[in-house]
Amino acid sequence: MRSKLFVPGSRPELFDKALASAADALSFDLEDAVAESKKESARMTLAGWMASPSAIETNKCVIVRVNAMDTRFFEQDIAEVVRAGLDMINIPKPENAEAVRQAVGMIEAAERKNGVNANGLTPIKVLLNVETPKALRTAFELASAHPRVAGLQLGLADLFEPIAVSRKELFAVQYAMMEMKMAAAEAGVAAFDAAYADIKNTEGFKHEAGFAASLGYTGKTCIHPSQVVMANDAFRPSDEAIAHALRILDAAAQAEAEGVGAYVVDGKMIDPPFLRSAQALVANAKSMGLIP
Repeated sequence: MRSKLFVPGSRPELFDKALASAADALSFDLEDAVAESKKESARMTLAGWMASPSAIETNKCVIVRVNAMDTRFFEQDIAEVVRAGLDMINIPKPENAEAVRQAVGMIEAAERKNGVNANGLTPIKVLLNVETPKALRTAFELASAHPRVAGLQLGLADLFEPIAVSRKELFAVQYAMMEMKMAAAEAGVAAFDAAYADIKNTEGFKHEAGFAASLGYTGKTCIHPSQVVMANDAFRPSDEAIAHALRILDAAAQAEAEGVGAYVVDGKMIDPPFLRSAQALVANAKSMGLIP
């Protein structure tokens, strides 16, 4: 999921256009992108579209960002959008691990009521936003709260603006990114990079996405279709990296046959951590169709 394109839930004219985009995932937003007076209608419009064949049959990852759990909209959001074809619920501002488990319980109840996941094989996953100081501090507890948690999503605007931290401060951005990545890695879930609001600053987007990729982030949120291609490029392993990883796998097989623990590939000493990294890169490349 290199690119996750936000689509306002109150803009149905954009739904099919987003579906035709190059984004790996679509995140239909019922929270910040929808005015409070239109949240009810947006929810019903989105639920209706999600029942369409194009939405159900798409290969894209379909995500809905619902309203926060402490709002009057959350419970009904879950009840209406948990439908066939939905892959993830994105929960903003989770308070603590117990709240995450409560949200999962509501999702499970909605699945039963709406006839979703009847075979028990494809449960709807949860993507948790890390956008408060407390959430950043307790990110591991949030990420490990339930097996349905598939990843953490960094939200820098909500994290920084209320406490007067500049979004342009490189140290602050990189600190938050590294902190959340370590929590996600400890919990064994994916880390997704924050949105980049300065749409015209393509170099800034590319730099931030490239840094996120260097930290092992899975992908980046896009708030405009023009950012999708840049995100896909940033999180695509290079041909050189793929070739190097394949050579490591070949050398590992030979070393295993010969009973060798460490070996050299392209002038670099390889031991288990580097092998695991190569295996992960090759698996990722295969999922993108870059390796037959």
